[in-house]
Amino acid sequence: MKPVKILFLFVALLATFLASCQDQSAIVDTNIELDKHNWSYTEKVKIPLRIEATDISYNFYLNLRHTSDYKYSNIFMLIHIIGPDGKKTTERREFKLALPDGEWLGSGSGNLYSYQILFKEGHKFSLPGNYVIELEQNMRDNPLDYVTDAGIRVEKAK
Repeated sequence: MKPVKILFLFVALLATFLASCQDQSAIVDTNIELDKHNWSYTEKVKIPLRIEATDISYNFYLNLRHTSDYKYSNIFMLIHIIGPDGKKTTERREFKLALPDGEWLGSGSGNLYSYQILFKEGHKFSLPGNYVIELEQNMRDNPLDYVTDAGIRVEKAK
C-alpha cells in the first residue's frame, strides 16, 4: 500500500472512532455565561429544546459553575418549562453545593467549581415540538454574586 492510502485509511478510521465515542444520549448540554459573574432575578437563563418523540423518557441535569467566593452552601432556583402550546410549569428546587464543613461538592479547577446535578428523572413530554427551559435564581441576594455559568443537560434516559 502506498503511504498516502495508509494515511487516508488511518484518518478515516480515527474519525469513525472519535464519532462513535461521542455521547449520543444528550439532547442538549448547554452552559450560559452570566454577565460579570452576577446572577440577577431578571436574568433568566433560557435554553431551547426540541422534542421529537413523546414516548421516550428524559433525565434533566442542572449545569452550574461558581467561584470559591460563593458564600452559600446551596442555591435555590425556579425551573420553568414552557411547552410548544405556551403552557408553563414551574418548580422550585434547592441544590446542595457544599458539605456542612464547607467542602464544595463540585469538581474544582483552580478557583472554579462545576456541577452537573440530576434533578428530574424519567420525564416524558406530552407534546412534540419546541420547548424552552428557563433557570431563575431564587436566593435572597439580588444579584447573586460569584455564579459564573448556569445551564441544562437533557438526555435520553437509559
